[in-house]
Amino acid sequence: MGLVLFPEVLREKLGDDGAKELVDLINASSKNARENAEEIGTERLERRIAETEAKLQKEISGTEMRLQKEIAYTRADIIKWMFIFWVGQAAVVYGLIKAMAH
Repeated sequence: MGLVLFPEVLREKLGDDGAKELVDLINASSKNARENAEEIGTERLERRIAETEAKLQKEISGTEMRLQKEIAYTRADIIKWMFIFWVGQAAVVYGLIKAMAH
C-alpha cells in the first residue's frame, strides 16, 4: 500500500487522534474494497472455469461417441473381410483336395 501524506491543515483541524482515526478509516475502507474486488474476481474466474469445464466435457462426450461408432464400423468391416478371406481359403483348400483326388 502506498504512503499517503496527510495535509498539515487537516491534521491541525482534526488533531492527532482525529487524523489517526481518519487514516485508519481510509485504510480499512481501502482494504475492504480490495477484498471485495478479489472476491468478485475469484467468483468470475470460478464461473469461467466451470463453464469451460462443462464445454470440454460436452466435447469429450461427443468425441467419445463418434470414436465408438467408428470402432464399431471398423470392427464390422474387419469381420466381413475375415469371412471373405476364410471362404476364399476354404475354396482353395477344397480345390486342392479335389485336384489331388483326381
